[in-house]
Amino acid sequence: MPFQVLKASDCTLTAAGFAAGWPLCQTKAMSQAHPIQLFVTHGWDNSDDYLRVFEYLESSNNFFYKNCSTPDHMPAGDKEALRESLRKQIAPAEVVIALPSLAEANRDLLQFQIVFAQACNKPVVLMKNFGSATPVAKALSDMANELVDWDGRALVDAIKRQARHEETNRWETIEFKLD
Repeated sequence: MPFQVLKASDCTLTAAGFAAGWPLCQTKAMSQAHPIQLFVTHGWDNSDDYLRVFEYLESSNNFFYKNCSTPDHMPAGDKEALRESLRKQIAPAEVVIALPSLAEANRDLLQFQIVFAQACNKPVVLMKNFGSATPVAKALSDMANELVDWDGRALVDAIKRQARHEETNRWETIEFKLD
């Protein structure tokens, strides 16, 4: 099933979101006091890829983040109630991490989350398929600001780059003994 283009009316930020003071842009450098707020796409469950993202983030030194996604709290109601809950989760985020594995289970839900993020001017970091050489669908990769391999360092660097426009400029250091 190909991706469908959603209407802008499907992705509007509510007045309550603006009234709550959700920031559209953060300019402070990342620190423990000012963590990067991120949203990871989900289908109302903790999938393996969803959990894997946080394993990678937790293993990174001096990387501070706040998870805005709450897949464990699926609201009761119809499709619009689910979308409104997702809007509330995405709105305070500085960056959205999209998981292509969600497209296999619920393509429309993934597309809604990405399109809403774009409507709110949130950068989208798309992960490649985990454990597979299969390329990500072109329609999906075209919606992302950056496509990232499953590598903790690459993921953290992409988040910093997209959320706060911070370049890490890290270098690999190899230490060895001369005998």
